[in-house]
Amino acid sequence: MSRLRNGWVLPASLVLALLLGLVPLPGVLQALRPYWLALVLAYWLLEAPHRVGLGTAFLLGLLADLAFGSLLGEQSLRLVVLAFILERFRARLRFFPVSQQALTIGVLLLNDRVITAGIHLAMGVPQLPWPYWAAPVVGMLLWPPLHLLLDVLRLRRRG
Repeated sequence: MSRLRNGWVLPASLVLALLLGLVPLPGVLQALRPYWLALVLAYWLLEAPHRVGLGTAFLLGLLADLAFGSLLGEQSLRLVVLAFILERFRARLRFFPVSQQALTIGVLLLNDRVITAGIHLAMGVPQLPWPYWAAPVVGMLLWPPLHLLLDVLRLRRRG
C-alpha cells in the first residue's frame, strides 16, 4: 500500500516538470535536457499507481504538446507507452534498488527517443540531432536524486 501524506506533491511535481521542460537553455545544453515529465510521471506510476495511470499520462502529454508546441498527440503517445510499460512491470520495478531502477528508467527514456524518431520519420519531420540521444543518460543519472527528493516530500509528516 502506498503512503501519500502530502497530496499537494503530486500535482505540484507534475506542473514543475512541465515548467522545467519550458525553461530555455543554451544550445549546447538543450540536447541534454532530460524528459522531466517522463521522470516525474515514472516516479508517481511506481509509488502511487492508484492516483496516476494511462489517462493521466495521456492528458499530461496533451498538455505538454500544447505547452511545447509539438505535434499534437506526440507526447501523449510517448507518455502512454512509458506508463503502460511501467504499469505492466511495476510489481518488479518497485522493489528494485534505486540504482537498478535508474538503469531501467534510462532504457525507458531511450525507448522514448526511439518512439520520437519513429514519429518524426512517419511525419516527415526532421530527425533529432545525435546529441539528443544523450538525454536518456542524463535522465538516468537524475533518477536517484529525483526519487529521493520526491520520497522525502511525499512522506514528510506535517508539523
